[in-house]
Parts: sequence; structure tokens; C-alpha cells
Amino acid sequence: MIGTKQHGGEGGWSERQIAYYRARAGEYDDSYSDRMPMPQLAHVLDGLPIRGDVLELACGTGQWTRLISDRVRSLTALDAAPEMLSAARERMHGTATRFIEADVFSWEPDRQYDTIFFAFWLSHVPPVEMEAFWDLLRWTLTPGGRVVFLDDAPAKAEIEEGVAEAQVPTVRRRLADGSHHLAVKVLRDAAALTLQLRDLEWEAQVESIDRYHIAGVARPWTSE
Repeated sequence: MIGTKQHGGEGGWSERQIAYYRARAGEYDDSYSDRMPMPQLAHVLDGLPIRGDVLELACGTGQWTRLISDRVRSLTALDAAPEMLSAARERMHGTATRFIEADVFSWEPDRQYDTIFFAFWLSHVPPVEMEAFWDLLRWTLTPGGRVVFLDDAPAKAEIEEGVAEAQVPTVRRRLADGSHHLAVKVLRDAAALTLQLRDLEWEAQVESIDRYHIAGVARPWTSE
């Protein structure tokens, strides 16, 4: 298997990103109330091919896990932050959801899935990891499987504080307690991302939902 073993690179960006989301877990859902047009995004989600045995990457507190749970045969949700997973487990109490605590950049799957879904995660994958990350997804899909995702569009740069000296595209975030944290943030244009995935040998359709969000469906090329 081709994984993403060189996670973090120089400067430990992955570790910093995990630390941020661990610290943010208690206020994470506030962003859905304050900044996310959930009814609109949930409507878009209804039209995406999320079915079968599903793996959700970076599930956070389970906001999206809950929305897709009644459409799937089985659901596995992965996140690197135990505090996030604790909230997700509580939200999904009474369901058969399987939870995995792992950093996707060093994780090795133990099975394959019909659908891999992630919401607002791809923008946290730095350019240096894109090829290895999509190789991991390819290995983790069943034949004929699909990757489905939602994410931020480049216009979201208006509300981000970039860190110019960072080795990978990085933003600075402040939490309610006044602490500052760093996270990878790569705002990819729908058309450019489609072309990049084609170069990585994926058949992809990535579209703008609105000025601030994109949605994509991708499946790996198959040899004839």
C-alpha cells in the first residue's frame, strides 16, 4: 500500500493541526451555527452518491456523520482528535457507527469501502501530501467506489488569517479562550482541483455550490 508516512514534514504541521482541533472540540459546533449554511449544504449532500459501506474521514463532532447515517449500509468515522470523537460518539449514540482514532496521514485501513466521504477536510491536506493522500483513498476504495467531498472555495480567504512564513499553506485561528493555533488551509478552485485530480489519475467532477463552497465526486481511473 502507498500511504502518507511522511506526515507532518519539517515543522510538524500535522501535529499542530491535531492540537488545534483537540483544543477546539468544545466550541467546534458553534461554527455550524454561526458560519455554515447547513440547510443549503445538507440539501447538496442529498444529491451526492453516498451509499454502501462508507468511511468518513475527519468526522469531527459528527455533524455530517449524523446526516449521512441513514443512507448507508455501514458507517466508519475517523478522526485524530479524541475530544472530537467523544462528541461524535455521543451524537451517534444508539447507532452502529464504528469510530477510529487515527491521524489519516499515518493510518493504514483494515478494509475497503464503497464510499469515502469528507466534509471540509481536503483543504487541510497540504500540496506536498496530495498525491500520497489520493493514493491512500484509491487503495481504500472497493472497485467502482467513489470519493465524495465538500469544502471551502477560494473566497473563504476573506475570513482567514494567512501565515506568510509557513512551509505549507497555513492559517492562524483564535479560540474563545484567546489561544492561537495553526492549521493547514489550502483553498482550491473547483476547476483547478478537477484538473489536479485528473493528473493524479482520478475521474472527478468538482463544482461550485455557491461563492464559498465546492462539492466533488471522484473515482479512480481503471485500466481497460
